[in-house]
Amino acid sequence: MMEAASTHHPNVESVQAIASKIVESIGRVLVGKERAVEEALCTLLCDGHILAEDVPGVGKTMLARALAGSLGVSFRRIQFTPDLLPSDVLGVTVWDQRTGEFEYKKGPVFSHVVLADEINRGTPRTQASLLECMEERQVTVDGLNHPFERPFIVIATQNPVEFEGTFPLPEAQLDRFFARVTLGYPDPASEVAMLERLRSGHPIENVQQVVTSEEILHVQEIVRSVHVARSVSEYIVELARQTRSHSDVELGVSPRGSMALFRAAQAQAALAGRGYALPDDVKRMAVPVLSHRLVLKAEAALHGIGAVQVIEDVLEKTPLELPAEK
Repeated sequence: MMEAASTHHPNVESVQAIASKIVESIGRVLVGKERAVEEALCTLLCDGHILAEDVPGVGKTMLARALAGSLGVSFRRIQFTPDLLPSDVLGVTVWDQRTGEFEYKKGPVFSHVVLADEINRGTPRTQASLLECMEERQVTVDGLNHPFERPFIVIATQNPVEFEGTFPLPEAQLDRFFARVTLGYPDPASEVAMLERLRSGHPIENVQQVVTSEEILHVQEIVRSVHVARSVSEYIVELARQTRSHSDVELGVSPRGSMALFRAAQAQAALAGRGYALPDDVKRMAVPVLSHRLVLKAEAALHGIGAVQVIEDVLEKTPLELPAEK
């Protein structure tokens, strides 16, 4: 691995510099959420989408707003409700009497950062309207493609506790989210610091742009050039394979999940100032990148076994050094 690294030197210093600016900016709004911010940043560097799943009031919306404000890009919030229609998300074609032609009116999804708030309160039909947006970065209406400006990131939130009046996301849509980020309750010191910051107004109102869209696109390209040795790729594939044969799993990690973990390892390496990925980079992002892609057996849920626990079990049982092929 070190031999490969010596012949490949992507400019990871610029990734670290831009990342530190974003982390510092978001840190003025979210206190004590360094791990969640790192996972969100890793997702941004990999040009992915975030599923922020946690109880109400822990900062999911603030994370999205602080990220958009730090990037200085357009931001739209779509409140998902049972009566929300796909046209309310994507836009609609209307007849323009002045020109005598149909004209496409773009919906709120045409933003750089889109917050799909409480996405599981939308109907499956409306949820599915985001599939092409997330995968293809475009909307097709009446046979015409309407591409998005880059960067483009969807941050969807949902409450994992309240199920009444919700429509769980299907596996195909969950698989399109690069990472599932949980913020959790703050520790007492962080919560006190948060209250002190609110004394003279909410810090979200003072978030300033710290990087440009061009810089984000540039560092995304740098992350793609980070070297991943074959042994690390084999480790990623073995982790995915172990989920598919795990006794508590009905449906394991897809090849899309393996590719996401590969990209996440590249981003983690760049954030650490390295031009090459290590197995530890894979392990650090395995839970947020893989856990939401699993479908557990009913018996596992009855015994209180969760997806995170399964991924941690797979990490513990999968050797870092795989045996050489014979």
